[in-house]
Amino acid sequence: MLRVEQMIVGMAQENTYCVIDEANRALIIDPGAQADELIHWIQSSGWQPQAVLLTHAHFDHIGALDQIRQTFAIPAYVHPIEASFLTNPALNLSLSFPVDPIIVQPCEYEWSHMGQHQVGDFHFEVVFVPGHSPGHVAYLFAEDGLAIVGDTIFKGSIGRTDLEGGDYPQLMRSIADQLIGLPSHYVLYPGHGPMTTVADELKQNPFFEVFRQADKHSL
Repeated sequence: MLRVEQMIVGMAQENTYCVIDEANRALIIDPGAQADELIHWIQSSGWQPQAVLLTHAHFDHIGALDQIRQTFAIPAYVHPIEASFLTNPALNLSLSFPVDPIIVQPCEYEWSHMGQHQVGDFHFEVVFVPGHSPGHVAYLFAEDGLAIVGDTIFKGSIGRTDLEGGDYPQLMRSIADQLIGLPSHYVLYPGHGPMTTVADELKQNPFFEVFRQADKHSL
């Protein structure tokens, strides 16, 4: 049985997650900022990190990456489309916001294919969900009914598509193809704001009226 813990970090109030198993092994997802605080949080909790997974490589999701990797001696994973974002502050958008330019070291691994993966002791599915950014992925943990969805679906909203590399039709296709069809009990952990569920978003998210209408027509 997995559990998900969260720390909110940085100017963008980004959610850094730890997915933890019963043996206190952990995956760190999107270490966005405040590296010292994140490291203290992880160490004081007794978790044993095995890797860092990135949903995407915007600056507010990668700012603490180098210190986290160095402290725990663990690798990081990113989609190959966004591998160059880590070393390029124009691509990771840190030049577009009132923050210091973010440059971090390349990830040790890139997702060579979508689908089922094992990292350390964790089994999960990687799905491609571009639209907010061109190489965005989400992580699905089917046995536990949870998904780390980054900046695709928020509680009552969706990720921005007005930034460089954003594409609203593409994001809506990604959500339709990969996320909103998940079982209704799935808990969704977004990159910003509170967690939600597939069921709640289908009922209440104003961006998903098209999906609700499609369900009505299928009856």
